[in-house]
Amino acid sequence: MTEFAAGKIHVYLGPTELGAPDDLESVIIDFLHGAKRSLDIAVQELDNPRIAQAILDARWRGVDVELFLEQDYLRSPLQGQPPKRPMPRNGETPEQALFRAQWLDDETQLAENRRILSALLRSDVQVRGDYNPKLFHQKFMLRDYRGGKARPTAALLTGSANFTDTDTHRNLNHVVVFDNAYICRQYETEVEQLRRGSFGRGMHGDVPRVYDLAGVPVKILFAPDHAPELEIIKQMLKGEEEILFAIFTFAGSSGIDDAMLALARGGVKVKGVFDPGQVRQRWAAPAWLVHPNIELFVPERTGAFSNLRKLHHKLMVIDERIVIAGSFNYTLPANDYNDENIFVLGSVHDEVEGIAVDADTCRKLGRHLKAEIERIIDGSVPYSPA
Repeated sequence: MTEFAAGKIHVYLGPTELGAPDDLESVIIDFLHGAKRSLDIAVQELDNPRIAQAILDARWRGVDVELFLEQDYLRSPLQGQPPKRPMPRNGETPEQALFRAQWLDDETQLAENRRILSALLRSDVQVRGDYNPKLFHQKFMLRDYRGGKARPTAALLTGSANFTDTDTHRNLNHVVVFDNAYICRQYETEVEQLRRGSFGRGMHGDVPRVYDLAGVPVKILFAPDHAPELEIIKQMLKGEEEILFAIFTFAGSSGIDDAMLALARGGVKVKGVFDPGQVRQRWAAPAWLVHPNIELFVPERTGAFSNLRKLHHKLMVIDERIVIAGSFNYTLPANDYNDENIFVLGSVHDEVEGIAVDADTCRKLGRHLKAEIERIIDGSVPYSPA
């Protein structure tokens, strides 16, 4: 962990199993242990039993817990209408096979998710599934902030990591903690919408503001209402020297690749590293990212990355002074349909909306995250879409 902005921003890069400095599971559990009054958790998937135990422990010490989850990681889609019945096993009647499928069996990859859900419900945790027909892709947790009131332990945890074993131990991810009431308030507004059942595209709400965290401008945006893709492009256009990124899914349906290509033609150096599985999809953006000023890479599953499952970052650094991170992959559905969040940290300017920018702190923050992207690139091979 590295602190920035007088301790208001804490950055974690993981997992340690892949050579990164931070144990993301411990970061998330420690954050949960710090809760005194309330936890509002919005996460796509929860299958890590140790994180789940920390949530249960919080509830049993009196913390009011609300949890929002993507239903696709809890439900089993059945085939046919009426559903196709299970095949009887040796010695089973068709009726016994159906009873087993309905009540006894859970041999799917979602078994742990549902075991955890049952434990949460038994402990009076308020759990809601999403109503978004697309992805509920959030990964954030609001601690001890409700009703516009910040307690001393109020904080916001967000980033690219789901609360899963793979995301905390086998996938490259980042987590950022904000100790700031203004940032907490932005996420409380999102929680209030989720409580009302407002998932996906809904009210635009207030125009996102820029907040001053000890000289670091911070802007929070939520998809789909705030169109984060436009904000990412806007920030990229401020770059004059280089753009580095590490991304899980980058589709040609996004306009971000077009902006990168235009900037490369104007002399900006672009370097990016992609997830090995996603980069080779027919819709992936690298097919169009062809220019002498653009270098693309894919991690090798050797050395420090021998146990890599996914490169799951959604991370960009512009001229070492702007960082864009969060849950947002570079795709049209992420921008137009999914529930997502991004945060923009820093600026290349001396002043932003009345905020006097601390260039040194912005640069330290940018260089810290740039170093992780470069570390991943060092363990990668060049990628050519040809």
